[in-house]
Amino acid sequence: MKMLHPQKARLERQVVGSTNRWRFPRKPFSGDLLGLSQMCKALSIDFEEFLKNPDRLCISQISKIFSENVTNKGIQSREADVILECLGFKWELHQPQLFQSETLTRLYLAALVRDTSHAPRELEKLLRAQSPSKSKERPPMKIIISLKINDPLVTRVAFATALKNLYLSEVEINVDDVLGVLASTHILQFTNLFQRCVLLMMNKLTPSTIKNFYLAGCKYKEEQLITACKEWLEMNLVPLMGTQLYLRNIPQELLLKVLKSPRLFTFSEFHLLKTILFWVYLQLNYQVQTFPTYETMLTFFSSFTRKCAFLDRETGQIFMPLFLCLRLHGINRGKELEMLRHINFFPETWLVRVTANHYHALESGGDMAHLKDLTTQAMRFGLLFNQEHTVSSQMIAIYGFFFEIKGVKHDATSYSFYMQRIRHTDLKCPCEQSLVNLRAERLVRYEITAHALVDGKWQDFRTNKVTQKFGLVKPSCRSQTLKVQTVGIPVYASFAFIFPIS
Repeated sequence: MKMLHPQKARLERQVVGSTNRWRFPRKPFSGDLLGLSQMCKALSIDFEEFLKNPDRLCISQISKIFSENVTNKGIQSREADVILECLGFKWELHQPQLFQSETLTRLYLAALVRDTSHAPRELEKLLRAQSPSKSKERPPMKIIISLKINDPLVTRVAFATALKNLYLSEVEINVDDVLGVLASTHILQFTNLFQRCVLLMMNKLTPSTIKNFYLAGCKYKEEQLITACKEWLEMNLVPLMGTQLYLRNIPQELLLKVLKSPRLFTFSEFHLLKTILFWVYLQLNYQVQTFPTYETMLTFFSSFTRKCAFLDRETGQIFMPLFLCLRLHGINRGKELEMLRHINFFPETWLVRVTANHYHALESGGDMAHLKDLTTQAMRFGLLFNQEHTVSSQMIAIYGFFFEIKGVKHDATSYSFYMQRIRHTDLKCPCEQSLVNLRAERLVRYEITAHALVDGKWQDFRTNKVTQKFGLVKPSCRSQTLKVQTVGIPVYASFAFIFPIS
C-alpha cells in the first residue's frame, strides 16, 4: 500500500483591480511581481518605490487617490459606509472622507482584507467608484472598524472636531481644545488639520499656553512650533513672564535655550537676574499661588545658612547651568552688587571675579579687557515700545560714562533707535553714582537690534556691529540710528555694547 504524502493547500489567486493579472488574497499587496506591477498601475503607484516600502507607500498613495478633490464636494446624502468604534462612541463615516486619514484608511483596508472572500471584489468596486470614467457604484457593505486611543490629551470633543474636519474644509478650532485636536489628528494621520493646529498654536502663544504648546511641539517633533515657543519667550521672558505666576511653568530645558540665545530681550542684566531668581523661588515653593514680592524672594534666599552659597548646595546645583548663562559683569550699580552678596546665592569665587573685573575696568579708564565677544559678553539694555509710547529712553551709567538709549515713534509704523553720550552736567536727575570719568572720548563697540511680531512671524532689524569713538559734542556723541518699519506691536529694541581697550 502506497503512503500518500499530504498535499499542500493550493494557493487561490484572484484578479487584481480591472486587470488580467493575479495575486494571493491572503497577502493583499504581495504575490508575483507581474501582478504587483499591474496593481501599481491600477492605483497609479510607482512600482519601484512600492517595492522599497510597500506598507507605508500603499496606504499613503491609496489614501491620496481616494481623498482627491474631497474638499470641493458637499456631504453626500447617503448612508455611511463605515462605523468607527472609538472612545466609547460609534462614529458613522463615508469613504471619501475616511480616506483623508491614513490611519482610518489602513484600518478600513485591513478590515476588507480580513474577509478574503469579499476583499478583491470590494477593492475592485472602490477603484471603480473613485474613477470619474467608471460606474458610480459603491460597496454596499457597512464595515465596522475599531481604534483604541490611550492619549490623555484626546477628548471626545477634540476627536469629534478632528472627524468633523474630514467633512468641512474650514472648522473653527477652540484654543482650549487645540491640544486635543492636535493629538487626535496625529493619531488619525490627518496632515492638513495637524498643520492648521500647529499654526493656530504658533499664533496663540501666551504666558498661560507657552508650556503646553512647547511640550506638544517636543512630543510630536514639530520643530516650527518648538522654534516659535523659543522665539516668543526670548522676547517676553523678562517684560511679560517675569511678573506672572505662569513663570513657574517654563520647563528648565526651554529656559536654558532662551538664556543662551543672543536674541534674548531684557531691560538690563539685573532685570534678567531677578526674573531667574523668581523662577527658582517658584520651583522651590510650589504651594505659593500668588506671585511673590521682590522682598519676599530676597528674604527666602537670605534665610539659608551662610556657611554655603545656595548654588553650591545640593538643592541649588540643578539650577547652576541657568546662572552660568547670565552676564553678571553687566551688573555694576552699588545697590545691585550689594544684593548679590546679601542673599548668599552665588559662590564667593563668582562674586570676587565680578568685583575684580569692575575694579580693573575702573583702573584703566573704563576699558573692559575681560570682554571680547559682543554677541555673547556685551552689556545688554532694552526698550519696549507699546501702543501708547511715542518716546522712550533710559539713562545708563558705567564706569563714570553716561549714555542715553532712546527710541522715537514717528508714525504708526515708523521708529528709530539710537544711543548717545551725555555730559554728567547735563543729567536731568542726580546720578546715584558719584564717579565721573572726564575723558573726552570713549571707544565703544555696539550693536542695536529690534524685533516685532507680524502675522505670526518675527521681523528682525539690526545695525552692523560698530566700533565708534563717542565724544561729548555732536555728531560724535551719537551712535548710528536703527530705522524700523513695521506694523508689529510691541517693538523690542535691544542695545548691546562693550568698552574695548582704547
